[in-house]
Amino acid sequence: MPRLAVMTSGGDSPGMNAAIRAFTRAGLARGHEILGIRDGYTGLIGGDFHPLGARQVGGIINRGGTILGTTRCDALRTQRGLVAACKSIRDHHINGLVVIGGNGSQAGAEALGRHGVPVIGVASTIDNDLTGAEPSIGVMTALDVAVEAIDRIRTTAMAFRRAFLIEVMGRQSGYLALIAGIAGGAELIVLPEHELTPSDVLVRLHTLHEQRRAHAIVVVAEGSAWNADRLDAYFKAQKSVEIFETRVTKLGHVQRGGAPGVYDRILATRLGVAAVDAFERGQMNVMLGMTGGAICATELCEVVRAKKPFPEHLLAMAKTLAQ
Repeated sequence: MPRLAVMTSGGDSPGMNAAIRAFTRAGLARGHEILGIRDGYTGLIGGDFHPLGARQVGGIINRGGTILGTTRCDALRTQRGLVAACKSIRDHHINGLVVIGGNGSQAGAEALGRHGVPVIGVASTIDNDLTGAEPSIGVMTALDVAVEAIDRIRTTAMAFRRAFLIEVMGRQSGYLALIAGIAGGAELIVLPEHELTPSDVLVRLHTLHEQRRAHAIVVVAEGSAWNADRLDAYFKAQKSVEIFETRVTKLGHVQRGGAPGVYDRILATRLGVAAVDAFERGQMNVMLGMTGGAICATELCEVVRAKKPFPEHLLAMAKTLAQ
């Protein structure tokens, strides 16, 4: 009986459990034995494997986080850690490994593939910065959370006639900030891909004031050189030119937590089943993701080395709509 293993790694994202469930049940239905690896690459190196059955993955499609746990494992970046991970795969007689995660997780999968491990990646990160995935698991739920927060904060901004600097996650990718800013009707969006100086933001606030706007929403990507805290400190130091009283709200990990939305549950389910399909076709060393509405496979080496293009047309649209 073929033995397949599944693990989650790096930052959690809403829908990981749905992917685990789909992979497990599809694999079992086709006669495979399924093992879950706890705590990502740390558990892989330590041999923390456990059988997964249909009952173990029952009732998890609506749960956030990951029942398998996750870590960020620096040990896998060392030759010693990589050798230990490969040995663990061999010792447990694994015929195929699924890695559900983002950039760092897929880099680890690619390294394992180069050392002979039959591996398939599944794109799962709210940052939406993986080549070969548009979007990846968790993105839509994170956006729903961010936009709901922006809508709620705007009512307070209007009541107090303030400018709110709302910081969203995304590491060095501004995708979440851009899309949340457009959907939330932000007056300005600050992105690492197109850096703005504090004076640029201040000019925009001046313009809004001259247009008799009583409040402003500025969505800031956490990876920007001038994040929300730095911008706020700059504005408070410029008391002679203060236009709006400013407040900072950091959405932080609330974007990653909680139940996945319908889109992410379906996407994760499709990708989990597709991973079993790929193993049965003998398709290894690829990452599965949604592209153009279809499940596609991208070579892991390309995923790791290629930088995902930034949607410049959406930024141009955002600037037009914010006038």
